[in-house]
Amino acid sequence: MNARAAQPQGRALLLVAPALVLIGVFLVLPYLNIVVMSLRAPAPNMPYGSGFSGAGYAKFFADFYYVGALLQTLWIGLLSTLVCLVLGFPLALQIVRASSRWRAVLYGVVLSPLLVGIVVRSYGWTILLGNNGFINRTLLDIGAIDAPIPLMYNTFGIVVALSHVFLPFMVLPIMGALQTIDPALENAARSLGAPPRQVFRRIVLPLALPGIQSGAILVFVLAVSAYVTPVLIGGMRVKTMAVIVVETLIDQFQWPLGSALALILSAAACLVVVLFMRLTRIRWK
Repeated sequence: MNARAAQPQGRALLLVAPALVLIGVFLVLPYLNIVVMSLRAPAPNMPYGSGFSGAGYAKFFADFYYVGALLQTLWIGLLSTLVCLVLGFPLALQIVRASSRWRAVLYGVVLSPLLVGIVVRSYGWTILLGNNGFINRTLLDIGAIDAPIPLMYNTFGIVVALSHVFLPFMVLPIMGALQTIDPALENAARSLGAPPRQVFRRIVLPLALPGIQSGAILVFVLAVSAYVTPVLIGGMRVKTMAVIVVETLIDQFQWPLGSALALILSAAACLVVVLFMRLTRIRWK
């Protein structure tokens, strides 16, 4: 009996084994390598360090430059997530409730940014937001402004570009949640005299919360870890943690410090995600 019971378990283990190997090789081992590298002691002419110490973490907390960069990165991620949510939820609701013809058109519009490389999209925003870009040139030509408005090389430009890049990652999960809502629930609420705002707040929004949570987490994690867009739109004036990590690893060859900064960014992002999940659960219980 035990031998027969062990056979299905062994077969299930064989089916799961390839996935476990992939996760171990491409996720667990790299993270362990980063953890070990972050604990290495810096040494001259040795990018990988010598011995072990927590100098990288100590340098982060001792230098407000790194702390400020982390706070600025989290702020940019939160703003980008909020903009994507404000724009993405009505768009997802409109797509779900549109006719089949318009649904296909709107769905294609939402997915269209994913068909273009992120570098091309970021360069496109430089053409629009630059001091000599389309927006400033148009405003100057019509006499609305006397000098170019600083739309680039600041937090505003980065948030605008990131929101455009990651908006589909907010819309698609919300669409999936809205599609599961039974229209009979809204019809029943209206028949009982509930106004549209109350129907939306008490029925649509709580039932769409799983999609909102998934989309917000996706956009936030992608925004705080973005590198190309902050480099092209923010230039050298806005330093996010991803930019600093790359500079530390590649330009300065300080691998222990760069690994420590990368882990601190990951830990901070995970903490924000956990707090967001707790707050949303408490709010909509």
